[in-house]
Amino acid sequence: MEHKQSEVVLFGTWASSFSGRVKIALKLKGIQYEYVEEDLVNKSQMLLSYNPVHKQVPVLVHRGKPIAESRVILEYIDENWSKTPNLLPKDPYERAKIRFWAKYYDEKIIPGIYSIIRSKGKDREKAIEDLSELVKIFEEGMKRDFEEDPPFFIDGSLSFLGIVVSSYACTYEAFHEAVTTVLIPEKNPAFFSWVHDLKGHPLIRETLPPHDKLVARLKHLQA
Repeated sequence: MEHKQSEVVLFGTWASSFSGRVKIALKLKGIQYEYVEEDLVNKSQMLLSYNPVHKQVPVLVHRGKPIAESRVILEYIDENWSKTPNLLPKDPYERAKIRFWAKYYDEKIIPGIYSIIRSKGKDREKAIEDLSELVKIFEEGMKRDFEEDPPFFIDGSLSFLGIVVSSYACTYEAFHEAVTTVLIPEKNPAFFSWVHDLKGHPLIRETLPPHDKLVARLKHLQA
């Protein structure tokens, strides 16, 4: 099934930080695209045909060919469109380190955030402590693997890792209002500082889900 309207089409949802990643990358590269808002309760047949394995967003369709999974899509955008800015450095070893920590963030820190939402009482307290420890590992890894500042920016522009980390972390105020405190500056000062810097980027600010709308959604998920 081929989408006839645009060369580049993004299927996503407003609340999906993974979809937001792709929006940021496309905007950074100056790529014109069509956006299709999906209802994940009632998924379109087009989405299901483009992503039959996970049946989730985001999906980027380029010239009728679908690419799924946000980190895979970011790399595809960087490799397929040579327009600057580059999302990943050219050095293979530096790229490998960034891929490693991006994967860690997605597989450890983001699930840690949702463990807090799903838990209550003593279990929630433990989930908050567990998340702080996971973030601490990330902080130490950044300081160990990158001699200068963490590579959230390349030549002053948002990078692959900056885009990945901005998702979810930059919406921490909505989590704090709807659920509980998930990001504690005293326990993870470096991470909190990095997130503050990322949140100040105009492109991230304009791509974040509306605060009040996200708070309402998180309260619904928690209920």
